[in-house]
Amino acid sequence: MKKNGFSSQLTALNGRLTELFNKATTLPSIPSYLASDAFKELSFASEELQVAYEQILHQNSELERVYDELRSANQRYRAIFELMPEAYLITSASGKIEEANSAAAQLLNIQQQFLPGKMLSLFIHPEDRSTFYLETSRIHRRSHKQEWQLRFRDRLGETHYTAVTVAPLGESLNEGDRLLWCVRNITEQKRAEMALTASLAEIQQERPPHIYDKGEIIPLNPHTLWLVCEGLVKLSTFCENNDEMLIGLVGASMPFGCHLTALNIYQATALSEVKLVSISMSELSAFPIFAQVILNQYNRRLQQTELLLANFGRRNVEERLWNLLCLLKEEIGEPVAEGTRLTVRLTHQDLANACSTSRVTVTRLLNKFRQDNRLICDRHHHLIVVNSQL
Repeated sequence: MKKNGFSSQLTALNGRLTELFNKATTLPSIPSYLASDAFKELSFASEELQVAYEQILHQNSELERVYDELRSANQRYRAIFELMPEAYLITSASGKIEEANSAAAQLLNIQQQFLPGKMLSLFIHPEDRSTFYLETSRIHRRSHKQEWQLRFRDRLGETHYTAVTVAPLGESLNEGDRLLWCVRNITEQKRAEMALTASLAEIQQERPPHIYDKGEIIPLNPHTLWLVCEGLVKLSTFCENNDEMLIGLVGASMPFGCHLTALNIYQATALSEVKLVSISMSELSAFPIFAQVILNQYNRRLQQTELLLANFGRRNVEERLWNLLCLLKEEIGEPVAEGTRLTVRLTHQDLANACSTSRVTVTRLLNKFRQDNRLICDRHHHLIVVNSQL
């Protein structure tokens, strides 16, 4: 009912009540006090109705104001969504596309209006669909943001390497809820990485390998760099009290050498059987591709060293050891059914040196991690960091 129409009807009702009251008081068969009481009640009811109507008008005005604000906010956020340089999609929990911005349409090489209603899985590379379904199911179980890499295949069959971030559009993911996808195209970055990997393989194949057994000290030459082909090398220094301090773990395709440190005491020890090739400093100057490969891999070393330094700053020894195991999981881990297996066997003393604590403390904490079902050992005595999200 329109506001003006309802207001007119209230005015007309009040007029009729006044007219009926005047007529009722003149009728001899009705006592005047009864008519007066009845019409007073009707008058009160009419006034309350008028007040309720005014309150409704006020509430409607507030609702209209809130609606206008929501509509403006929706238009503003829709404009932002549309102008985002990265591909953004909103899907149902089952993966059906509901909304997509123009960047998503460009990535998938399809007109924007044709995307809603299609299943996102249709645009995933067939070899990556199992990963897509697995990671999506994990979002349903955990209800928080996930990040991983996927290959998308557009309408014309061209493959795009992407970094995907997906999160529920709410505090928790229930049936009928929606997912927000951010898909960043990293094809050029991936191609550059593959080119560097090919160059790295070529460097390793063209040079004679140097083999060192577990526990051997690897000689360091100020005019050359070592490049690890296989195995794991421990880089360490020694404090004034002769305690060894871990400063890095060098795995496959990573460089090390005197030229990459400012420490006076610098020792490289094979933690497993390692295969190395050497690159002279003059070659790095003569062949830029060598320098690019070395720089790219050395960046990993710097990031690892920062993590180790940050871990040394933790006061709690248990936290230091657990964070070291998590770092090793990323550096030398391989996925297994139970979690992530460390491919190199480290002694309790190695872990103690890395955590700046005693071997006895490390042994006690490792036993505690096993009791807490955070850590197990396989039949070859390799540590397995249990995946807590399984």
